[in-house]
Amino acid sequence: MEIKSTPSLLQMLDDIIGRLVSSDKLILVHGNADPDALGSAYALSKAFPPASILAVEGLDRTSKNVSARLGIDLLTCPDHEYPLIVVVDTSSPEQLGSYSQIAGELIIIDHHCPSEKWVGRGTYLCDDSKKSCAEVVLDIIEKAEIEITRDMALALCAGILTDTGHFRFSNPASLRAFARLIEGSNLNIEEVLSLTESPTDISERVAQMKGGQRLRFERVGQHIVAVSQGSSFESSVCKSLLSLGADIAFVASQRSGEFRLSARARQEMVRKGLHLGQLLGDVGQETDNDGGGHGGAAGLVGVGDAEAILNICMHKSMAFLRTLK
Repeated sequence: MEIKSTPSLLQMLDDIIGRLVSSDKLILVHGNADPDALGSAYALSKAFPPASILAVEGLDRTSKNVSARLGIDLLTCPDHEYPLIVVVDTSSPEQLGSYSQIAGELIIIDHHCPSEKWVGRGTYLCDDSKKSCAEVVLDIIEKAEIEITRDMALALCAGILTDTGHFRFSNPASLRAFARLIEGSNLNIEEVLSLTESPTDISERVAQMKGGQRLRFERVGQHIVAVSQGSSFESSVCKSLLSLGADIAFVASQRSGEFRLSARARQEMVRKGLHLGQLLGDVGQETDNDGGGHGGAAGLVGVGDAEAILNICMHKSMAFLRTLK
């Protein structure tokens, strides 16, 4: 186990473990849940039964593969009243969609930039030094001295692997956590890779092509900011814009009066001081919406005009680039 923390944090972990052990619980993950969210929820459900998992607005393509391979049962709606609700890998309440105002005894476990919107809602454990929520969950399970089964290890490894961009954005702690899981459960990397690899379907490929058709970009010195508007697969389209040559990319979709936006940046930009989670958090505050995430990957959801929000993101990114030498 690798927990370097203050006495107050250790006390919080003990309190969380005690409540997880003693209560029937509902585990919530954000809309279009990725393998880090799903893997964290699954490992918690197996380590601290009884527990049910509710994926708000479903899973992303890779998580569907993980769910099918591991036989993870998911609820479509709560089947009874739960004394404890656990929210994992969710940077703000708004990411829970229709469950954003859910009441009751809450434990929030996350690794994104801390959000003031979770403060006062329950016990809030947020370790933004971790590259994945799976690492926070691993700390909890190891602190509780609970055996990690092979399937639990696979799920947590899938979360670490995908949230670190297949280790491109990892740090020594995330590599050590992954190694502990692999070694302790007698796994091999091929198993984890096969769990997270799935062919891109035609609808996602079409969305990427349309994103390229609709892109606008601005150049600041040697760097490029690109924005595009689509109807789905925002994060995937963002990645495709980076592959086309953008250094920072924003993709948004409009659904009636609401929008959803994803952002991605090359790690060179992050090393130079860009933090997309903070940038979108600022945009969210300015527009009375909600944004957050990592340095190189973040999201924003809310009410408003997607094109106007893209313009704000473009201008803020260009302002950052102008500060670079």
